[in-house]
Amino acid sequence: MRPDTPAENVDHNAEAARLERTAGLYPEDAEHLLLQAAAHRELAGDRPGATALYDRLLSSPDPLDNPHLVRALKASNLWEYDHEAEARAIIEGVRAASPRHPAPWLIVAESLEAHDELEASEATFTEGLRLLVGDAAEPPQSTHPLLYGRHRVRRMLGAAHDEWDMLADTVHSSTVSLDELHDPKRIWSLGSDNPAELAAEIIRLRAELGAYREALSRPFPVAVLHWPAPELAELLSAYPTLTTEYPSHEEHLATIEASLRELAASGTPNLGIVPGTVPSYEAFAASEGASPEDAALLPQYATTLAARGRAVAWPPEAGTGCWCGSGRVYEECHGKTS
Repeated sequence: MRPDTPAENVDHNAEAARLERTAGLYPEDAEHLLLQAAAHRELAGDRPGATALYDRLLSSPDPLDNPHLVRALKASNLWEYDHEAEARAIIEGVRAASPRHPAPWLIVAESLEAHDELEASEATFTEGLRLLVGDAAEPPQSTHPLLYGRHRVRRMLGAAHDEWDMLADTVHSSTVSLDELHDPKRIWSLGSDNPAELAAEIIRLRAELGAYREALSRPFPVAVLHWPAPELAELLSAYPTLTTEYPSHEEHLATIEASLRELAASGTPNLGIVPGTVPSYEAFAASEGASPEDAALLPQYATTLAARGRAVAWPPEAGTGCWCGSGRVYEECHGKTS
């Protein structure tokens, strides 16, 4: 679900059921789909139903991409319906496991914060940052929510700024400073009858919401389809009419980069790339009752892959590998500006 989708416009139980059915059709994407379904169960107030989905994932014989995230989400959900002891035990287990992904740290720390465990929350944010950022001068984008969350909790604790807080200020891009966004006294302005104070608070809240949206993973990006060289060769061998769409692999890669740059220049947000495979494409065509030779299916296939969590964000972060799989960093490959 998009973060800006109004909750009142979604039948969360129906959406959860749809995602669970889709997970049955695409078991390779079950983890992503069932986590979305669990989120909808939580939003519908069906917290036991969400717990059942988390347990379903954790008991699966197939290895999970991010089991610590599933456990963290389960703990957060359990605490919300009076299973505090179990939630605390899971949280301690997640922290002890020292996951190498920021999402479990964020979920656990925010759960502690939500239940006024501010010292424990601050310690959790700090543990995650020490592990994932260390002494890096430029923390990865994915760790920014940890920096912001730690800054927020320390403001509520009345702690003085330290190096991590200054780093959070550095990477924060909003026109409203983090100190202002995280000012504990802001709550008082909500009770003001002064229109100017209320207008200022609305501006701050919009900036904070924008920061959260920027930090969120992008579940439904505008996605462009990428065929790795072996897959494209197999596709064109099986369906020669698609040669008009893909004259060569080199041209295909160049078209992807040009299309994404054009979309970015037009102001289109949430851009991503999804890798295609011939078996997956054939299965999608069969599910649509269409022929894989129908070129009109290609963008629909890309959108479906993106909705199943297969997209990677474009452009890649500075210094990381190019999306094409060449092994070179993006700036020295398709990211060259000249």
